[in-house]
Amino acid sequence: MIITIDGPAGTGKSTLARELATRLDFAFLDTGAMYRAIAWNTLRLQIPFDDQMRISEMADNCTIELDPYEVWIDGHEISDLIRTPEVAQASSLIAQIPGVRHSLVAQQRNFALERHVVTEGRDQGTVVFPHANRKFFLTARSEVRAQRRYQEMIDKGLSANFEQILNDQCLRDEQDRTRAHSPLVKAQDAIEIDTSDLNFEAVLEILRSYIPEPSES
Repeated sequence: MIITIDGPAGTGKSTLARELATRLDFAFLDTGAMYRAIAWNTLRLQIPFDDQMRISEMADNCTIELDPYEVWIDGHEISDLIRTPEVAQASSLIAQIPGVRHSLVAQQRNFALERHVVTEGRDQGTVVFPHANRKFFLTARSEVRAQRRYQEMIDKGLSANFEQILNDQCLRDEQDRTRAHSPLVKAQDAIEIDTSDLNFEAVLEILRSYIPEPSES
């Protein structure tokens, strides 16, 4: 069974998808972390963002390792490093590169072979897994999403500015919606959930209520 959870940044989809996978005993695929890993590596290697060929080649040849709580790329543990505003903005630019998307989509589909998966991102239900058993699309008001990201960074001891996070988020939303390849859109058969005024357990319960047992899918 494949369950997709798409939506913009700050809707809680990563945390929800991880916990849903844990409770269902499914594998968890954090595709946002994959794009952020490529973005972080691009910054580390000082590759210009307009050098799409070199970035695509790096995406093809690097090794990304994911587990529920850690992200590694080429031996570097980057779980917290990829959550900064700089990397978030860079990942939106990286996500517009066709070669990078082609490479990561192939890795994502390979990850899901012969296993039950909960996967989150921006194009999981539309492009990567169009025939997923259940599709969700999470939304939330812009200010709520920015506040969540701000609090997440503060809790991790990172420097954060709410207005900067909100501005960066609005820019990234626009880039994600208008990019030529795999833009952020709701799949026609996805269930939309506004998480603005719902706590974590309430959203999780809504998601769980729509998911059949694997034998029923």
